[in-house]
Order: sequence, then structure tokens, then C-alpha cells
Amino acid sequence: MRALVTGGGGFLGSAIVRQLRARGDQVVSFSRGNYPELTALGVEQRQGDLCEVNALVEAARGCDIVFHVAAKAGIWGNFQEYHKANVAGTENVLAACRIHSINRLVYTGSPSVVFDGSDVEGGNESLPYPAHFEAHYPHTKAIAEQAVLAANSPSLATVSLRPHLIWGPGDNHLVPRIVAKARAGKLRRIGSRPCLVDTVYVDNAAEAHLNAADRLAPGAPPAGKAYFISNGEPLPLWDMVNRILAAAGLPPVTRSVSPTVAYLAGTICEALWKALRLSGEPPMTRFVAKELATDHWFDISAAKTDLGYQPRVSIDEGLKRLQESLLGGAR
Repeated sequence: MRALVTGGGGFLGSAIVRQLRARGDQVVSFSRGNYPELTALGVEQRQGDLCEVNALVEAARGCDIVFHVAAKAGIWGNFQEYHKANVAGTENVLAACRIHSINRLVYTGSPSVVFDGSDVEGGNESLPYPAHFEAHYPHTKAIAEQAVLAANSPSLATVSLRPHLIWGPGDNHLVPRIVAKARAGKLRRIGSRPCLVDTVYVDNAAEAHLNAADRLAPGAPPAGKAYFISNGEPLPLWDMVNRILAAAGLPPVTRSVSPTVAYLAGTICEALWKALRLSGEPPMTRFVAKELATDHWFDISAAKTDLGYQPRVSIDEGLKRLQESLLGGAR
């Protein structure tokens, strides 16, 4: 097939692209930058912004399916910027599908769209969207996901995948943030409770997208639904953090603060950043304080049943690969 991948040069997007090319599919990548590694894979690259609907429509011409992976991530910023990229951008992707009669859309969502600040223990897809969001990213991703699922019809089959905490070699977000904070001596455990958290190795997350694509069609079981995607190996959060640090050759986190202190610090930091219009992200926010002090693990049986999803790379194997990429590159 010929697939359009938005954000094809990103961490997850490039993993999806590599798997598509490995099985012989043609790929068009739509992103703001140009990536030589994609050119080497034989990928057709189109540069543009998600808000440029004409550019998206042109990139989608001749495609059989769209993987909409691109989004504005992060924990801090202007709501309008998040809305522009995540909501308006998704509406433009839907428009491109309709204009070219593309009948399959695989959307990359986020489990954060159901996070209400409380524990999630074995949560499934029946979890509702919360009435209030502590951050713009989950808020706008929830709006976009609802638009994608509402667009499911006899002429356009849509599905949303919710991979949780994607990591692995080449990660440009989660692992680098953990490592940088640890090296700067700014990493602290939040509380002492062993909160269980799901993560997903990047190749598993990418394969879930291909599985969804292969099983997606108007009226098929995945059409119009959302699915949690993880490794299915929930671990205490700080055990996982320490294993990532060990893969980078760093010692474990030993210092901690209480959840109450972390939440108060997040409240103060947010107020200061807004009042003084400070650049960059605050060192703590209310959203992060709550996320780091609660359980987040999910029931992935629906993805296994409807998508045929099986996480092939275990956490142990993934950490070996991560260590090789981090320490091997440093030699």
C-alpha cells in the first residue's frame, strides 16, 4: 500500500516508517523537517505544517491510508498552540482523507486523555474523558481523538491507539529528559508508594499501528474505537526510571519529596511562569506531580483481540538495546 505518515521523522513516526518500508509498502512522510535517514529508506518526503491544509491534501494524494502521528507534545505552553497543532491539524488530516476518498486513518492518541488525577489500575477503554484537564496536551489530544472517532463512517474507517510512555533507542523525549535531570541532580522520587506504571517499547508501539492498519476497514471491529497500547509489563515507576538510568550508566534516584510538596511546587511554578512570562517549561507542574504519584497501567486485551497485538520486545530486551545505543555511542 501507499501510506502517508505525518510526523514520519519523529521517534514513533520513523519507527512506523521503517516497519512499513521493511515489508515493502510505499511511504510518504509529512513533517516540518527533512530527514536524510528517511531518504535512505526510499521515503518520499513532503515538508509542511499540520495547519497547512493544502500541503496535507497534496501529500495525501494517491495514498491508501494515513497514519496521523504528528502532534505538539509537552507539559507546558500556550493553549492556542496546542489546539492549532493537535485539533486543527487533525481536522485537516480528516479533510485530506475525505478529499481523496482515503478509507483508513490510524490516529496516534494518548492514555493521558482519560487521566483525571487518580489511580488507573488495569483501566480499559470504558474509562471516560475527565471533566477537567491539568494540561493542554491531554486536553487537545482528547478533543482530537473524539473528532477522529466521530468521523468513522462507511467511507472512512478510523481508529485511535493510545501508546503509554514510548521509549527505546532514538528517543528524543522521555529518556533524554530523565537522563538530563539525573545528571543535573534535579531528579526526585515523588512519594514512597510503589506506583505501577505501564510503558511501551517503540518497536512494539509501531507494530501496533501496522496491526491496526491491516485490520481496519469500514465496519471492521477496530473501526471507531480507541485502544490502549503498552508492553503489558507494569512496573513500579521508579524501578523503571532507575533501570533507564542504569542503561545510561547513571546511579539510581535516592532523594524524594512528598506528593503534597510536589503538587504545591507545581502550583507555584505555574503561577510564576505565567505571571513573569518565563520561557521554557517549569521544573514542576500540577499535571506532572499527579502523574508521578499515581498508578497508570492498562488492560490491553482489547488490542490483543481486535488488532492481534502482541508486544514482541520485552522490557528486559528493550533495556539491553537502549543501553547499547546510549553507551555504545559514547565509546
